[in-house]
Amino acid sequence: MARTETVEVPLGSRTYPVVIGNSMLCTLGKSVRRVTAGRLVGVVSDKTVWSLYGDHCSASLEAAGFRVVPKIIEPGEEHKTLHTVAGILDHFLAAGFDRESLVIGFGGGVAGDVGGFVAAICLRGLPFVPVPTTVVAQVDASVGGKTGVDHPLGKNLIGAFHQPSLVFVDTALLASLSERDLRAGLVEVLKHAVIRDPGLFDLLEASLDAFVAGTASADSWIDLVAANCRIKASVVGQDEKESGLRAILNYGHTAGHAIEKLGAYQRYRHGEAVGFGMMVAGQMACERGLWRSDELFRQRRILRRLLRIPPPTDMAPRDIWNAMKGDKKSLGGVLRFVMPRGIGDATVVSDVTEDEFAAAWAVTVNREEEPHVG
Repeated sequence: MARTETVEVPLGSRTYPVVIGNSMLCTLGKSVRRVTAGRLVGVVSDKTVWSLYGDHCSASLEAAGFRVVPKIIEPGEEHKTLHTVAGILDHFLAAGFDRESLVIGFGGGVAGDVGGFVAAICLRGLPFVPVPTTVVAQVDASVGGKTGVDHPLGKNLIGAFHQPSLVFVDTALLASLSERDLRAGLVEVLKHAVIRDPGLFDLLEASLDAFVAGTASADSWIDLVAANCRIKASVVGQDEKESGLRAILNYGHTAGHAIEKLGAYQRYRHGEAVGFGMMVAGQMACERGLWRSDELFRQRRILRRLLRIPPPTDMAPRDIWNAMKGDKKSLGGVLRFVMPRGIGDATVVSDVTEDEFAAAWAVTVNREEEPHVG
């Protein structure tokens, strides 16, 4: 029998499993049948993923007695909108969805966020199962119940917390990703390592090339995804709706979301933008004396192995600052930054000034080989 790992997200009566394995898409229908007695399953997927795996997904669900109603959307963050959601709702409601119907988000972060939001608002809430197909979705986005869409003023400004009934992770689906997408996704692994797990950081330093090159074993991928899901599950179990501890999962995201927005959600992958955000937050932490310079350099070396794209030197710090102030992570006009205090430990600060950010940004885009600490 193929190996699987199960990580539970501990939310009392709403506790749910994250099942992680390799080459197990054929068992999707049986797994989904355990969490619903309904007959209709709506699958939100994008054209790229559906063309590769749609037949296998449908066949497994149909074999378990489901009627499959796919809704295929255009790929890309620019399609993560209320307009897309409205089209999906029209499609599912016209198909006769009722309160026992279930929604699957089959794809990367966009399909998962959009599908989850549809599940949250359709008929006041339907069960939801993410089937993530990218690294960033498997190690992070599919766990924790955050759903939503973007708004012209910022990323993920419209959404809801809607926990899934099951997360179904097949690491074999990562085989179709480009090297750039693999690298961008592994930035989220590094994020978890910096804020929560020194052992995971050591693993990345030693084995990063194998994961990027596709030479890591199936068991290695299962172990990597499971380690990240355990981190996410632990944090979410203590702070489901980001009133405290869960905010540390936003390391790199304050500036990262602004970079994505200024790049029209097309110039950089999510993980790439977060990587630059981690660089600038780490630099500020070091300047403040929160983080040792040698640990900053260890992070920077891994990020430079992952980010094979030029930094956004043309983005002015003032423009990034203004974009950050419109993000949902801003409270009362005050920006919150997650900063490391050591590899495996992080805190949230709310007193960063624009000048402090601008100085750290100048170092971030400079690509010096050694950390610059004043």
